[in-house]
Amino acid sequence: MNGNKAFAPEYQGALRDMSVNTAYEDVLGQARIREQWASEEGTALDVAQAKLAVAESCRRLGHLEEAELAWKASYRAARTADDTAARAWALWSGGTLARQRGELNLALRWLSQGRDLAAAAGDIVAYGYTFAGVAETVRIQGDFEQARGLHEHVLTEARKRKESRHIVWALEGLAQIERNTGDLESAAQRFEEAARVAEDSGDDRGHAWALRGQADVLSLRGEHDQALQLLTSAEGTCRRMDLSSALAYNRKMRGNVHFRAGRYGDAARTYRDAHGKFRAIREPRGMALAQLGLLKSLDELGRPSEATMADLVALRDEVNGNELWQTRRMVENAIAERTA
Repeated sequence: MNGNKAFAPEYQGALRDMSVNTAYEDVLGQARIREQWASEEGTALDVAQAKLAVAESCRRLGHLEEAELAWKASYRAARTADDTAARAWALWSGGTLARQRGELNLALRWLSQGRDLAAAAGDIVAYGYTFAGVAETVRIQGDFEQARGLHEHVLTEARKRKESRHIVWALEGLAQIERNTGDLESAAQRFEEAARVAEDSGDDRGHAWALRGQADVLSLRGEHDQALQLLTSAEGTCRRMDLSSALAYNRKMRGNVHFRAGRYGDAARTYRDAHGKFRAIREPRGMALAQLGLLKSLDELGRPSEATMADLVALRDEVNGNELWQTRRMVENAIAERTA
């Protein structure tokens, strides 16, 4: 860390001066300029670094085919350059993309390989990112016990090195696990600390995610209006920074808050909006969660139960093909509630 401020190590070489808070359209524009120069005048390592930035900005903007081509091109260039750390970073990008697509087994394979390469290269930061990627993938799969140990390891190492982005990330991950296992008090404390560290270090992205988590806990406690205020604040950051995925999850959480407050019409409208945003970036987990929320909202609004059940079964079958086991359990619970 530089002065304990958040930075973006995925922006490398000539792109390293970009901020973690640079809007992704701007990142992509600068990365493409650097990519053109590197292909004509630069080294293979220059190409790898430029392609990595292209891959990450495209992934976050929802341009998934271009992101796929870019991370693989980054890996090939890194191999040509015989740079093991650059190969690790490319695999981190590829694994993160696979997770976004719901391909969790593939994500674990790429991220684990990247972690091993980063260890071999002695790149502590790349190792931390790939290790964290493995932890998040395990958490999304629903193996909370294993995920907790992995997240605790990331947090311990991040605190040692004062890496604020990873401190924030690990705190949020642990908070999610505790929220999902029913420990709302601990989850609230984790989210609050994450928001504080993110704000102090200038990590606007991490701060927006932490506010979303805080809003979730507040609404579970019945403090719905305060939760909506936090989501509105976070939404402004998401829009300013082109955080397409974070914005979609923010909208989905807004739907959750409306649903818990009994405002089913507002919930249905918000879930539809979230589903459209997830569809635009082709994130199957988010699409499934938004669709589940929409179906439950329509059910509360008086939709025929047979239609809701048919759609829930179709959603379960769709999720089955995406390795999203935790999400599948949520859909199965909704089906069980209506057949009890």
